[in-house]
Amino acid sequence: MIVAGAQLGPIARADTRANVVKRMLALLHEAKSRGAELVVFPELALTTFFPRWWMQDAAEIDAFFEREMPGPHTTALFDEARRLGLGFSLGYAEKTADGHRYNTSILVDAGGRIVLRYRKIHLPGHAEHEPWRPFQHLEKRYFEVGDLGWPVTRENGVVVGMCICNDRRWPETYRVMGLQGVELVLLGYNTPIHNPPAPEQDHLAGFHNHLSMQAGAYQNATWVVGVAKAGREEGCDLLGQSAIIAPSGEIVAMAATVGDELIVARCDPELCRNYKATMFNFAKHRRPEHYRLIVERTGAIPPA
Repeated sequence: MIVAGAQLGPIARADTRANVVKRMLALLHEAKSRGAELVVFPELALTTFFPRWWMQDAAEIDAFFEREMPGPHTTALFDEARRLGLGFSLGYAEKTADGHRYNTSILVDAGGRIVLRYRKIHLPGHAEHEPWRPFQHLEKRYFEVGDLGWPVTRENGVVVGMCICNDRRWPETYRVMGLQGVELVLLGYNTPIHNPPAPEQDHLAGFHNHLSMQAGAYQNATWVVGVAKAGREEGCDLLGQSAIIAPSGEIVAMAATVGDELIVARCDPELCRNYKATMFNFAKHRRPEHYRLIVERTGAIPPA
């Protein structure tokens, strides 16, 4: 499968969804011209990264959420992708009919059908206003923890799963999908380079980004496509470095800018199967009877 990562540059708070979708359509057309079959868009791709603001007005918060998908602003994206014969994944803020709010990603097949939905589980940041920060990171305020686990599906003969942003830092994310035979993990991210609680880590933001995805790819014998919303957005510098990573852990394509940019690679599932049959033959080598602490304990408890 030929997969394209559609990195987006900054989206201003005042930008309309219509303008953002226009940019996405341009990337879709470029993807088609470069032979792609599947296009991966970032986390919360339709708006600016709104958790950086403390908001109390429900209507102001709701303005960033989608109540239906496709909706009035995204129908054009679905229609054009279907016309071009392209599948795509899309991250957005979802408000369900019964009022729940999630940081969500969907996989849409080439016929315009939603075939997989994922809701972000590892929500970073904080829930209360912390005015000492130069910007907030309020995902724990605006979103609920996802309720779908990490499902996978078979698309064009490839086993596909999804995760979102901070999920990529947690090995359990990849392993749950790995145990379902995943061969292609699609993930979008909005990652501030500055981490206010730990600024001494700022210079390692790019390293940690790739480290987590490369480790997840190698240890679970899967392709990983990580796609950023990047650049200086409303005064906050977001990491770029969108990458397509092979099951060997090698980066085979990487964005060179922090703007709208397409990266493309052929993601051959045969390479996954080679690693799944040898180094990471789970059925042969895993010992789950010794892993109980992983599901029984949340925080670390050192010996007395």
